[in-house]
Amino acid sequence: MTSWLLGTGILLIYVLGIVSAVMALMSSRTSQGAVAWIISLLTFPYVAVPAYWLFGRPRFYGYVTARGVRDNILRRMLVRYRANIDPYGVTAKSADIRAVEQLAMMPMTQGNQATLLIDGEETFESLFAGIEHAQRYILLQFFIVRDDRLGRRLMAYLQQAVRRGINIYFLYDEMGSRKLSDRYLNDLAQSGIEVSAFRSSRGLKHPFQLNFRNHRKVMVVDGHEGWLGGFNVGVEYLGEDPNRGPWRDTHLKLEGPSVLGLQEAFWEDWHWATGEVITLDWQPVKTFASNHHVVVVPSGPADRQDTASLLIQQVIQSAEERLWVTSPYFVPDQGVQDALRLAAMRGVDVRVMIPERPDHLLVFLSAFSFLPDMLRAGVKIYRYLPGFLHQKVMLVDNKAATVGTVNMDNRSFRLNFEITAFMPSPSVAAQVSLMLENDFARCRRISLDEIAQRPWWKKVVSRAAYLTAPIQ
Repeated sequence: MTSWLLGTGILLIYVLGIVSAVMALMSSRTSQGAVAWIISLLTFPYVAVPAYWLFGRPRFYGYVTARGVRDNILRRMLVRYRANIDPYGVTAKSADIRAVEQLAMMPMTQGNQATLLIDGEETFESLFAGIEHAQRYILLQFFIVRDDRLGRRLMAYLQQAVRRGINIYFLYDEMGSRKLSDRYLNDLAQSGIEVSAFRSSRGLKHPFQLNFRNHRKVMVVDGHEGWLGGFNVGVEYLGEDPNRGPWRDTHLKLEGPSVLGLQEAFWEDWHWATGEVITLDWQPVKTFASNHHVVVVPSGPADRQDTASLLIQQVIQSAEERLWVTSPYFVPDQGVQDALRLAAMRGVDVRVMIPERPDHLLVFLSAFSFLPDMLRAGVKIYRYLPGFLHQKVMLVDNKAATVGTVNMDNRSFRLNFEITAFMPSPSVAAQVSLMLENDFARCRRISLDEIAQRPWWKKVVSRAAYLTAPIQ
C-alpha cells in the first residue's frame, strides 16, 4: 500500500511537471524564460513545480479578471471621466508621444504643474502639506510603510485630517510592508481611516501569485494634486540608516488634469484589494502657474503588453543628443540593453547612474555580467558615492523627462505594478538636467578595465546571479 501511494505521488509530480512545462511554453514572456522553466520542470519537478506556481506565473490573472465584464461598472465610469479630459488634451503630437499614450491608455494633458521634490525632507514636507489642506479625500499608497518615527508622523497628519471630516483610503503592499505592525494598522483603522493591503494572492481562486508586488507610491488629494516617485515611508528614506548612509531619491508633485491618471491607477488598485468602488471627483482642474505636458503611465503584470519595458525602450529610442538614466537596480532585459547600446552607437550621450553601495546583492552582482558589452558600445556607467541611490529618473535631450517607480530590472518590467510620469516639457527637462548634473558630480565612472580585471570566480558568480534576474 505504501509503495503504491509513493508511486502515485511520484507519477503525479511528473504529470504536474509536464502540465506546468506546457503552461510555461504557452505563456512565458521571453524564450529564455520558457526554456529555463521547461528544462527545470521536466528535469527537477519536485523543486521546480512549486517554484513555478509561486514565482513563474507571467500574468496577474485575478487583476485581469477585475478589469473584465464582471466589473464593467468601472469601465462605464472611466468613459465618463475620460470625456472630461478631452478639453485638456494636446492636439499636435509627435509619433513618440502617441506611442507613449498608447502604452498608457491615457491621453497627454496640458495645463499641468510638475514640481521636482529632491530627497526626503522636501518630499515629506510636501506630502504633509498636501494632507493638511485636503478638502474632501486623500488616496495614499506605498510599497513599504514602517511603524517608526516617520510612519507615526504620517499617521498623526492623517488622523488630524480625519477629524476634519476628510475621507482617507490607505493602501499598502502586503509583502513590501510585511513587517508593519498590527498596532499601526489598528491605530489607523480605529481613527476612521479606510485601510487595506494589496493582496496579490487574494482568495482561493488566485492563491499562487506571491511573486507579484504593488510597487507604486502615490498620493492624491481631492483629485487635483498628486505625488509619485521613489519614496516609501521609513526613516531610512530620510537618510537615518547608518548602513546605507544618505538616501538619494526623487519624488514628483503634479497639479492639473494629469492627476486623474494617478487617481485612476489607485482607484483600480483599491477596487482589486477591497471590491469597493469609491466615489471620487473626476473633474479636471487646469493650473495657470505653468503649462507642463504630462502622460501618466501605469504598468503592471495585468497589462497585455510589457508596458514598462516598452516605455523605457521608446524613451531611449527617441533620444538624439543625450540620455541620462538613474536606477538603484540595473538589470534591464535584452530589449532595453540593446536600445541603450544602439543609442550610444549613434552618438547619443548615454549615461547610467547606479549605486556604489549594493542594496540587493544578487542585483548588484548581476550587472557585472552585461556591463562590459555596454561599456564597449559607449554607454557610460557611473556609481553614486555619497550614499544609497534610489531615484528612478530619465532625461531625454533637452525636451523630456520621466519620474516614477520603475527600476531597470525584470521585476519592475514584468512583476510589479508601477507608475511613471512622462513629461515632454523643456522646462521640466531643464529642472531634471540641473538635478542630475549635481548627482553625476558625486559619482565615479566605471572603466572596462575595472570589470575585466575582476577575479574569475567573481565573474562566474556574477553570471550565475544574472540567471536569476527573471525573479529578482
